[in-house]
Amino acid sequence: MTLTLANTVIGFIGTGVMGKSMVGHLLKAGYQVVVYNRTKASAEELIQRGAIWQDTVADLAAQSNVIISMVGYPKDVEEVYLGVNGIINHAKSGTYLVDMTTSDPELANKIYEEAKAKGLYALDAPVSGGDIGAKEARLAIMVGGDEEAYNAIVPIFKIVGKNIILQGKAGSGQHTKMCNQITIASNMIGVCEAMAYAQKSGLDPEIVLKSIESGAAGSFSLTNLAPRMLANNFAPGFYVKHFIKDMTIALESARKMGLITPGLELAKSMYEQLAELGEEDSGTQVLYKMYLQREKL
Repeated sequence: MTLTLANTVIGFIGTGVMGKSMVGHLLKAGYQVVVYNRTKASAEELIQRGAIWQDTVADLAAQSNVIISMVGYPKDVEEVYLGVNGIINHAKSGTYLVDMTTSDPELANKIYEEAKAKGLYALDAPVSGGDIGAKEARLAIMVGGDEEAYNAIVPIFKIVGKNIILQGKAGSGQHTKMCNQITIASNMIGVCEAMAYAQKSGLDPEIVLKSIESGAAGSFSLTNLAPRMLANNFAPGFYVKHFIKDMTIALESARKMGLITPGLELAKSMYEQLAELGEEDSGTQVLYKMYLQREKL
């Protein structure tokens, strides 16, 4: 069956910082959306806008023909998809399953195989762009899975993202997201060190930022997160605790491939220090605090 606006019911699991904006775009586009979240309160605004609440994942799965998840950790993904009351046990044959959580590539493969055995189509499609990308509907979406399923879901992807690429077979989306997170990990260290250097040298960091963000040093973190650092705004666009999770997955995957990643290991150790100091629910730009408060890391 070809998916159309009229015949598609999207089930969306996880209405947190990013999921909330994504569901909002789907509703605005005219899709019927049913939602589930562990805490109903976080979905109340979406319910007021027309989303239909479901009390369980099983109920949501039974009513949808496209199911999108954006949850926290691989253990949550496994429970949502493979649990007794999970999606695969309750979705109708022919349903498209799209996990947009940053998760384990091996788990993505397992979900794909289990879904296929039940007549379901599974894609792993993690995103990059943070809260800003989600709000502005310009997320980068990295997809793994079968081309036929990808082509069916592309119109929905285009509502929440801009840079949408099928990377390859199941698990490829997650591997690509690991490349993304490895890049960000070392880059965040560089951004924080640059802003700390500017301040220590007596320069105005905001003026320095204007000079360097459009040159060879330019990056998402420099343009979007450095201004938050300088304003002492450490509210989460992306949580420290989730970044640590992502880096842990990347390190484990790299080790299985025999790849040494010292930059990633350093970044992970620094963020773990921040978590120990109570910053696990802060945004990743909180790394800047380590440079402001300590002479040495």
